[in-house]
Amino acid sequence: MADTVREIERKYEAGDSADAPPLPDLSQVAGVATVAAQEPAELDAVYYDTADRRLAAAGITLRRRTGGTDAGWHLKLPVAPGTRDEIRAPLSPDVPRALAALVRSRTRHARLTPLVRIVSRREVHLLLDEHGGVLAEASADEVTADRLADGGRTAHWTEFELELGKDTDPGFLDTVEPHLRAAGLRPSKAPSKLSRALAETETEPAPREKRKRRPAKRGKPTAGEHVLAYVRAQAEAVVTGDLDVRRDVDDSVHQMRVATRRLRSAFRTFGKVLDREVTDPIGAELKWLAGELGVDRDREVLSARLRERVDEVPGTLLLGPVRARLRRWAAARHVGARKRLISVLDSERYLALLDTLDALLAAPPLLPAAADAPRKTIAKAVLRDYRRLARRVEHALATEAGPGRDTALHEARKAAKRVRYAAEAAKPALGKPAKRFARRMKSVQSLLGEHQDSVMAREALRALAIQAHAAGESTYTLGLLHGREEALAAAYERELPDVWRKASAKRHRAALRA
Repeated sequence: MADTVREIERKYEAGDSADAPPLPDLSQVAGVATVAAQEPAELDAVYYDTADRRLAAAGITLRRRTGGTDAGWHLKLPVAPGTRDEIRAPLSPDVPRALAALVRSRTRHARLTPLVRIVSRREVHLLLDEHGGVLAEASADEVTADRLADGGRTAHWTEFELELGKDTDPGFLDTVEPHLRAAGLRPSKAPSKLSRALAETETEPAPREKRKRRPAKRGKPTAGEHVLAYVRAQAEAVVTGDLDVRRDVDDSVHQMRVATRRLRSAFRTFGKVLDREVTDPIGAELKWLAGELGVDRDREVLSARLRERVDEVPGTLLLGPVRARLRRWAAARHVGARKRLISVLDSERYLALLDTLDALLAAPPLLPAAADAPRKTIAKAVLRDYRRLARRVEHALATEAGPGRDTALHEARKAAKRVRYAAEAAKPALGKPAKRFARRMKSVQSLLGEHQDSVMAREALRALAIQAHAAGESTYTLGLLHGREEALAAAYERELPDVWRKASAKRHRAALRA
């Protein structure tokens, strides 16, 4: 299986010469006890991408490299400027399935084919501390890049890299940089070898017959532009979240699910801007996807809550193998949920949804209100959602305690989430009033969320008690936990009127209109 390495580095250049000058002397850098020169190496890498360079557009590189100490397939994913996660797989003739699967939300049905070949003659110096530990690796590369398609052009340049050791503080890069600058090196304009290779081997553009007019100066964004910017950001979050979910990154399922919900909410909230005849079918597919993501997410939330509740029980009241049963329950749900989730992300239905989102953004179904100034249009949309929430809260508070109220409170929770998302989407247009309004709606959503979690916990505890009883185990502790969850739910219900009163004050809504 593929291994992952966090790579933190900075790239430098020293002019246009293809002949690399020697690495500067870094023995005087604070903290460096020894500089150890390594044997020069020749690295031969072929970079793969789709014909329309979907990976490169996302800052992702996929290569097959021979030579050096880490020959194999490398998938590099951007984390932050100068920081990437490198996922490695053994050498093989074709792109490893594990790596191809990780970028499927980008490539979908497009083939990964060779794009550029980059050969580097590398000189390496290890910067060692007094204990022989590697602080960083400084290298100089003589680079030759050949475009494998589109005319087969070639480029040459010299590049320097400073890559941190595994346990080195990132501040060490700042310590070394003045020494590199003093030697005539400057930070590279290109974030990666591939990006520079693509730029320098690009086919020359055809000469223009006449000079084009300078584009007209843009005015303030319209409501349509504002909404589309938000939709585009959430669609990108879904695609990025796919990769994190496949890697089993902590909280990735939740983050991807939130992005799907924000998208669906935006389509409904801004129905005066984007035609719902077009967006409603997409929203239905997003609802399906959120439900599939929820299988794993709900398991995570429930497992954490039940573990916390068990930890609160005094040892004298902890009867039977409660912890062991809870672990088995959580593990079984996790294995099943994850296997199902990956099959969903590989499904034709999901890939078609991603294609549909791309098509929507390429040709958005804008309505006449999209041309309006955003402030009034966006504020009206947020307040429409608020009025819907108000009706649901009033209905829930008027409903008799019991399953009916539980359902009503859950519906109010979903409405509160929609208002919060709407207010957060409105922040670029409405500023601080929208930010404050979103925060107040979040307080309502959080309380209602705690109540719903208690409802779900009681259902899980009842199921666990049935299993324990069938196995001849004591169900005392599970019943105790069930009772405590009932008491918590009652407390949340008593708290709701005050939280709602504070969040729904008229002055907060007036600020949105101002």
